[in-house]
Amino acid sequence: MPSRAKKSPKPTSRAVLRDVEAGSSVDCASCGERVKFQAKIRNRQAICNVYINGVWNRVEHYHAECYETSDFPHGPIQGPLDTRKSPSPAQLQRMAEANANLATSA
Repeated sequence: MPSRAKKSPKPTSRAVLRDVEAGSSVDCASCGERVKFQAKIRNRQAICNVYINGVWNRVEHYHAECYETSDFPHGPIQGPLDTRKSPSPAQLQRMAEANANLATSA
């Protein structure tokens, strides 16, 4: 019997939460303001890989707060993958609650 190759699922849009790096010069896709690095404040940004029909289209940046208030336009936050830059316990709690709300509303 011939083996059938399994189709890989189409990539979907996803978002991760990262620290804003020094020299960042991107605008928030929600509010339009600059996503700024501030030395004394640990600002976070949502970075989203946006796929359309399974094909990568663009990267969008959001202030972490704007991504939350925009109802997670590219899905729940994935990660954090870089544990050296993990969010605070309060941020983790908010993300968990938001993800739970998304799961129950779907």
